[in-house]
Amino acid sequence: MAHEGYGSVGSERGPVRAELARRVREGALRDDAVQAGIADRLDRLGAELKTAALPVKSSALGWLFGKREKASAPRGLYIYGSVGRGKSMLMDLFFEKAPIGAKRRLHFHEFMAEMHGRINAHRAAVKAGEAKGDDPIPPVAESVAAETRLLCFDEFTVTDIADAMILSRLFDALFARGLTLVATSNVAPDDLYRDGLNRPLFLPFVDTLKAHTDVVFLDAPTDYRMETIGAGDLYVTPLGAETDRRMDALWRSVLGGEREAPDTVSLRGRTIPVPRAGAGAARFAFADLCSQPLGAADFLAIAARYRTLVVDHLPVMGLAERNEAKRFILLVDTLYDAHRRLIVSAQAPADRLYVAANGTEAFEFDRTVSRLIEMRSDDYLVETERRAASNDG
Repeated sequence: MAHEGYGSVGSERGPVRAELARRVREGALRDDAVQAGIADRLDRLGAELKTAALPVKSSALGWLFGKREKASAPRGLYIYGSVGRGKSMLMDLFFEKAPIGAKRRLHFHEFMAEMHGRINAHRAAVKAGEAKGDDPIPPVAESVAAETRLLCFDEFTVTDIADAMILSRLFDALFARGLTLVATSNVAPDDLYRDGLNRPLFLPFVDTLKAHTDVVFLDAPTDYRMETIGAGDLYVTPLGAETDRRMDALWRSVLGGEREAPDTVSLRGRTIPVPRAGAGAARFAFADLCSQPLGAADFLAIAARYRTLVVDHLPVMGLAERNEAKRFILLVDTLYDAHRRLIVSAQAPADRLYVAANGTEAFEFDRTVSRLIEMRSDDYLVETERRAASNDG
């Protein structure tokens, strides 16, 4: 019989597994042995969190002298695998049912933006004579650990050098203060920040991460979300209320029951706002991408972060919109080369989107039309699924 709450460590069925089973019975999910096994591991962690001793406190100045006793905390989980396998769903269930109040669930980039803000605030306080200590990491970690015992990251990925350079010291300090981490990611820990600038300086964080979490590969065979989306759903026209409703329904299918939230993509000290994101997918209006001063590097960063893009309200373009057309050409080229899925709503069929007869854009848009058609083909979609399953590309 399923437990409604967390019992002792080792209970056979906990609330995450019970909720998963309920959804399978009701037909909302397929029975998946791999997901069930991870649900059991999350339930064991929940039971451990409930019974774990509270972190040992030291004096308020303990962090200055490095005399703080090591806090007791359960090992966390790092769950990785391709998009659409249910990682975020499982973590959301676990977070909802985790039997402690001091918990946070957020995207990694949101957390790191907060950490940089706290670090800068500490440095400003030192400069103003309101705080002491040249190293901001210990007091920042102390303040975070005082508020949070369980930290849950969704879609964990490291792309920013400023994040990469502080992660090892920050999380050494957080884990020492009793924090438990649960994270989902599309890549194994050893592939985080792959090919990043000064990556050897980042590698100690990988060792820290593996020392404090159990690494689990969610090897479910199918991207369940995309099974309900056919090739005819990838390019929806003409624009109007019915198309908007259809796009909203497609977006819900892409999310697969997972939560959405605004996001940002960091690149060279800048941030690209992402209005809606979740489940390895992002949703933009055409104007968000093509009426803004974005270039190849921006689109590459977006393609690296998301495997599915949903773009609403593509207009018919002419000479007056040649800059928007150039960016759209570049966006499609980037997504095509990266083998990403693209779902769009448009004012007209692809071969009538660009109406100017002359100019470089008219010639280049022919290639864009061809690629938009190919990106709806079975061969393209099968290859995209193959790459997603192998975490390639």
